[in-house]
Amino acid sequence: MKNNVKIGLISLGCDKNRIDSEIILSNIKIEYIIVDDPREADVIIVNTCGFIENSKQESIDTILEMAEYKKKYKCKLLAATGCLTQRYGKELMDLIPEIDILLGVNDYDKLSGAIESCMNGNQNKFYSCTYSDVNINEGNRVLTTDSHYAYIRIAEGCDNFCTYCIIPKIRGKYRSRHMENILREASDLASLGVRELILIAQDTSIYGIDIYGKSMLHELIKKLSLIDGIEWIRILYCYPEQITQELIDEMARNSKVCKYLDIPIQHISDHVLKAMGRKGTRQDIISNIHKLRQKIKNIVLRTSIIVGFPGETQDDFDELKEFIKDIKFDKLGVFKYSREEGTPAALMNSQITEEIKESREEELMSIQQQISKDINSEKVGKVYDVIVEGKDEEWYGRSYEMTPEVDGLIYFKCDKDLKIGEIVKVKITHAFEYDLIGVVYYESC
Repeated sequence: MKNNVKIGLISLGCDKNRIDSEIILSNIKIEYIIVDDPREADVIIVNTCGFIENSKQESIDTILEMAEYKKKYKCKLLAATGCLTQRYGKELMDLIPEIDILLGVNDYDKLSGAIESCMNGNQNKFYSCTYSDVNINEGNRVLTTDSHYAYIRIAEGCDNFCTYCIIPKIRGKYRSRHMENILREASDLASLGVRELILIAQDTSIYGIDIYGKSMLHELIKKLSLIDGIEWIRILYCYPEQITQELIDEMARNSKVCKYLDIPIQHISDHVLKAMGRKGTRQDIISNIHKLRQKIKNIVLRTSIIVGFPGETQDDFDELKEFIKDIKFDKLGVFKYSREEGTPAALMNSQITEEIKESREEELMSIQQQISKDINSEKVGKVYDVIVEGKDEEWYGRSYEMTPEVDGLIYFKCDKDLKIGEIVKVKITHAFEYDLIGVVYYESC
């Protein structure tokens, strides 16, 4: 270890950012000591998010909070990495002079050298913020999730260029990871005890199109399911207009693939979808939803909605409300439109007031809360496979219908000791809007 230097890392934002943080930890643990408490750290790294206004503010607040640790505790160097630094670069370094090291999303490999150089007094500041639409941050990871599940990135960047989104300018064009690299990483994760793989990218539906000439998501999940130890495979961020028949067939056939799909539709009004730069139409979305539900028994669909997009009329919003009432998504997240500089939508006329955005967000969430309660009430008496997450007063875990930290939990009674990551059968006895209550379903409990 280099002079017993201790490093603490705070990871903000999405699970794609989490993977970057896990790779950073794996790289620096070879030379430095990793600590969980930043008060004990000689070097603090904040891996930032810069997607929307709230996440930008959280990142800045966290950096400023950690800057105070230079005065209060052991911290000698403060490093900032991630999407916010990629987006604002030197502007951020000038704004917060307490930052000693600033790296963009394509410069994580420079971190260890930057720490050594600054710790040895070779330079006062280290800055590197390069743009790349070629590189993908890959490598060994130190898992920050519970040991029984892990996210696995299958692609980087995005070519969709939705008018509200800054990600293509931060992360570059869409580029898939080679399948053999993903399979090797999945095998390594399985050897560590991971039982559930959660596939992520800015858009998982088109995985492979850039290197194999067509979407290969169906082929990837087929090969992942052959890995010993992997029991569940979950797919997030799958754009509905790009879902192939091959993917639907593989999901229906493959017992290891969770019958769960996250399809971020963002809106249903053709007028708003066009303004957003979305590729699909209302009819495309509805047709694909019906196809998924017809072909995949008991599929759970999750989506995300943006309200208050520039030019969203009351008629557009009413159309969206009726669609949500009719389709009845199992899981739904609602987000207020965030006006992001550097995006086409930020320059659009007819920006919506915050008051209207908040009102529409609350109205949709109220509708969804009742839908969720009705759907969950139908689960009483049914038996689910549940992966054990932990125990407070009672055991708790998730079924295939639940993504970690997003979709709620199942709390259940069992008199015997269980292992974290163990899969048990649970009979549902009570239902709430998001969580379920049950009891382990076998004679010994």
